[in-house]
Amino acid sequence: MLALDLSGRVAVVTGGVRGVGLGISRALLEAGAEVVAVARREPAELPSAGGRTARFAALDVRDPAAAGAFARGLDRVDVLVNNAGGTPFLPVAEGDPAVHAKIIELNLTAPLVMARAVRERMLERPEGGSIIMISSVSATRPSPGTAAYGAAKAGLENLTASLAVEWAPRVRVNAITLGMVRTESSHLHYGDEEGVAAVERTVPLGRLADPGDVGAACAFLASDLAAYVSGSTLTLHGGGERPAFLDAANVGRPDGAAAGGPATRTGKTGEDPK
Repeated sequence: MLALDLSGRVAVVTGGVRGVGLGISRALLEAGAEVVAVARREPAELPSAGGRTARFAALDVRDPAAAGAFARGLDRVDVLVNNAGGTPFLPVAEGDPAVHAKIIELNLTAPLVMARAVRERMLERPEGGSIIMISSVSATRPSPGTAAYGAAKAGLENLTASLAVEWAPRVRVNAITLGMVRTESSHLHYGDEEGVAAVERTVPLGRLADPGDVGAACAFLASDLAAYVSGSTLTLHGGGERPAFLDAANVGRPDGAAAGGPATRTGKTGEDPK
């Protein structure tokens, strides 16, 4: 019988020490995996769950040579979660062009670099492996103020579908498209608790996602329960967002009032910035 049991498997989580990545690391630990949490700087406290603690590796995920050396230094690799990413609010006409290029590099090039680095290690085992890309709703809708990020995430979803074909059948590749997630950095996007509550009221399920929700989805995609799932994108956004034209026309709201005020927001990335 298939089960959500990752015992004996090694999972690499990029950006795995805080925010969404911390939730992913904890969920994979809870499912029985040995987790290697990757980041540029070691945190004061490593992810732990299920009585076990993740290992830490300092790594610039954009560096192909460093990524290759990192992968070769592991005993095995069964799961890769490409979670590292994020963006500041930066309209395209503003800032140094190099900053926009670096946003694309972090959110698109780095996942490609890491996927290539671990593929050969996954192919060493008969069962292969699972790669999970953390994407964003910014990939499929206008992303004013974070256009480079949205474009990179759109590319990431295409990369997911392409690698699922190129690397089949031994390596499964899937993506999780995130909506709004509540992390320690939520105030940077949504303001104080009142602002967060206002934003939550715009989500059909009535709350922002918790990093643990993302982790649970990753554990499923990494497990044998998802053995026939590849080239797929799982949308994790609590039901999405109410179409703006309905509120403009006061259509379908129980109180007959249009939405607005604190719920209006800019610069939303859909992910914890890293």
